[in-house]
Amino acid sequence: MRRPSKDSSPKLSAESQRLVSISQAIVQAASRVEERALERQLDAQLQKLLKTGHQDTIDTTLNTLFKEDLNAYDTLMEGVEAVSESSIMVDSVDGVDTTYQALLVAAPILAWTRFAIASGTIPPDTLATLSAHFSAHLLADGVRMSMAPTLFAIDQLPRSHAETYAATHKLAQAAYKGTPIKPLAKAAETAPFLADTRYLLVAIVAPLGAPLFRWQEPQHQMNFTIERANSLEQWQTQASDTVSRLMPGCGIELLLPEAYYVACREADKLIRPVSIRAAVHYLTNTLGVQASDLRAVVAGFGEEAADGQIDEYRVAFTMRQTTDVIYGIVWPLYGQEDEDGTPVEGLLAAGMEMELQKAPLDEILGHLNEAGITHIKRHHERFIAEYCDDCGGPLFADPVGELVHAEMPEDAPPGNEHFH
Repeated sequence: MRRPSKDSSPKLSAESQRLVSISQAIVQAASRVEERALERQLDAQLQKLLKTGHQDTIDTTLNTLFKEDLNAYDTLMEGVEAVSESSIMVDSVDGVDTTYQALLVAAPILAWTRFAIASGTIPPDTLATLSAHFSAHLLADGVRMSMAPTLFAIDQLPRSHAETYAATHKLAQAAYKGTPIKPLAKAAETAPFLADTRYLLVAIVAPLGAPLFRWQEPQHQMNFTIERANSLEQWQTQASDTVSRLMPGCGIELLLPEAYYVACREADKLIRPVSIRAAVHYLTNTLGVQASDLRAVVAGFGEEAADGQIDEYRVAFTMRQTTDVIYGIVWPLYGQEDEDGTPVEGLLAAGMEMELQKAPLDEILGHLNEAGITHIKRHHERFIAEYCDDCGGPLFADPVGELVHAEMPEDAPPGNEHFH
């Protein structure tokens, strides 16, 4: 669940009031028939706003509902994500109309390195190879697809629902017509990290109601979980070499391609433990020390006006004998995560036992231990999220609780100082 800005909301426009009313009506619907009818109304309203680029109207409404009605907020967020990552097209041939459905899919790639993680334009032959593997191992028979010729860093992905809507429709048209897509004219600058995520974006198109992925085909419905796993394994096996050539010097892991927002959220969560492993590997190799020579300092951070809410943990690394922070990583919290873990009602709804669910802090400590870090300092106070005035990087809590910039030692080998 995205956390909107804390700015006070202006008076709602008529369009925003309509979004609020429909979202609240969906929450209160007493039958699926009523709910589906209301969802169609909401989709139509969102289509109009996204097509005309009125992202501000949607954001204002989400901000208001986040403060006043979380159930309606979740409903509206689910609706705007669904509408922006999908589309419906009608084609008429010889007087016969056929309706097609399109879905924007993200194929996340977890990457880690001591150097730089590539992004940008994908060469045509590489794009053709990846597209062939994607279609053969993931898509249902007869599904058309178009892969964007760009390896996206997170800073280069669509920044709003309106931009996602535009990207979905552009790629969907290319998939249906079989026409090529031009690479980004000028991709946004990417921040250098030791571990980061890259994305392939793909639009897939099929007749309305037809299966999109292999595991949705009738012959696999009784064993769709197994087929999903098989599809992922084939995608990883067949595409990994091609992706590795596209991202030289990187360790990689291909995740299951899924609908855009779900795939991005899953990748955001899974890159976090990779960041810890990459940081420890980088520090031990660069400084010529053992993991047991390092100390980790873990602290919770949040916005000043967030009433004690922790939005992220920041993990600072020092040598055991000093307090100087030499490196740091950020572990953001998503959705219903908080410092106490997933709420009890979420566990009960999922049929899970409470002891099987780790709180984020326990996860962090576990991954640090697995990486060989045995000396860990935890600050129990919550810090205000502050950033460096010069480079914009996050400030980290040192062992005594002062917020400082992470700086590698002056005698560290050159060439790595851009990582922070």
